[in-house]
Formats: sequence, C-alpha cells, structure tokens
Amino acid sequence: MIPDQALMNWTPAERREAEALIEAVQARAARQGIELPAPPEVPVSCCGRGCTECVWSFYYSEVTYWRDEAMLRWAD
Repeated sequence: MIPDQALMNWTPAERREAEALIEAVQARAARQGIELPAPPEVPVSCCGRGCTECVWSFYYSEVTYWRDEAMLRWAD
C-alpha cells in the first residue's frame, strides 16, 4: 500500500503515471470500502503538435483533483 503522503505528492506528467495513480487510489478506496466517482476520462482530441495548453495537461490536473477529492473521503 502506498502511504497517503506519497499519494498526495504524486503528480502525474505522463499518461502511464496518471493511470497508475488512478489505480492506486481506487485500490486504496476499495480496501476501505469507499465508493469513488469515476476518474476523469482520457482525452481523445490531442492534435499532437505540442500545444502549451494541451488537453493532456488539463487531464493530469483533473486526475490530481480527483485524487485529492478521493483522499478527503477516506480521511473522514
């Protein structure tokens, strides 16, 4: 099990990191019997041109927010 502090410090910057974070949070919640909302959906509209505000950047932010909200549920 990944400690809470490690989960809190985990900031994804790649798709595989985001997927691993989601999996870790879901596993932790399941062990505690906590139901979570669905994680953010993976983007499908990236153009691949390296935009400054890429849809992937927003996705990683959404995953981080989802993680924070999940951790609040098991902190109660």
